Amino acid sequence: MAAELLCMGEPMLELNQLPPQPDGRLLYLEGHGGDSSNVAIAAARQGARVGYISAIGTDAAGESFLRLWAAEGVDASTVLRVADRPTGLYLVVHGAQGHEFLFFRSGSAASAFAPADVPEAAIAGARMLFASGISQGISDSAADAVFHAFALARRHGVTVAYDTNYRPRLWPAARAAAVIHAAVAQADIALPGLDDARALTGLTEPEAILAFYRRLGPRIVVLKMGAAGAWLALPETQVRIPPLPCTPVDATGAGDAFCGSFLARLLAGDAPEAAAHYAAAAAALSTEGYGAVAPIPRPAAVRAALARGATQAPPPG
Repeated sequence: MAAELLCMGEPMLELNQLPPQPDGRLLYLEGHGGDSSNVAIAAARQGARVGYISAIGTDAAGESFLRLWAAEGVDASTVLRVADRPTGLYLVVHGAQGHEFLFFRSGSAASAFAPADVPEAAIAGARMLFASGISQGISDSAADAVFHAFALARRHGVTVAYDTNYRPRLWPAARAAAVIHAAVAQADIALPGLDDARALTGLTEPEAILAFYRRLGPRIVVLKMGAAGAWLALPETQVRIPPLPCTPVDATGAGDAFCGSFLARLLAGDAPEAAAHYAAAAAALSTEGYGAVAPIPRPAAVRAALARGATQAPPPG
């Protein structure tokens, strides 16, 4: 059965730093990352039919991703294999200021992805297409490929969703803002992060940021604010989505868990507000374990957390 949600971008093998050992050694937990791959897996775990558009090397990391996607039910038939380019890698290190990413993606297979590689037939058969600022920031050809994919999606009546996901190490703020905001203007659903938006727009207050992105044209804007929850803006209303209480140990990929869960619930028929509450709970639960993929919850855990939150909420008034 064809994928209803296609995610486009760069998968990256993840090495996530664990707490220091008693003898002072630092150990790293091997896992999988890359924002768009994380979104694909999060959506698949919530029950959506998901496919992935990308390129990977014919290396061990690429093989690892193929096994992962097969296990998670993500269709990788539109993932290209490139013999002379590697699959990307990143480290996650943890300190007093939170987590920091160290990327090794120069010359990766995904960075060479170009408009000619975009699978039009797969996009035409989908209901929704997702990409992000990272999907475009890895190279000029990748940026052009996302724009081409969005144009195809719009031509075929496919909903377009976009997460700003700005990474300063990939490109300067001025160029990133120009490209990212041009992509948002083609999207039906925009999913900016608060820190991204502040860097890209120069605005600081959530209300002003929501207004900025709404003016670009998406019919749904979700401003993700991490531990502070989120704001949902629709044409007729604006709603605060409170965070779900949790015990975080690693926030890597929490925003991706939010995006994938939100899009999956929209595809399942939920109203945007219900989908946003579900996504906030999924994102919170994803911070209670290490790595971007392993802690992404499944529906039973999210529903249970939502039920607990409802019983613990103070009475109105």
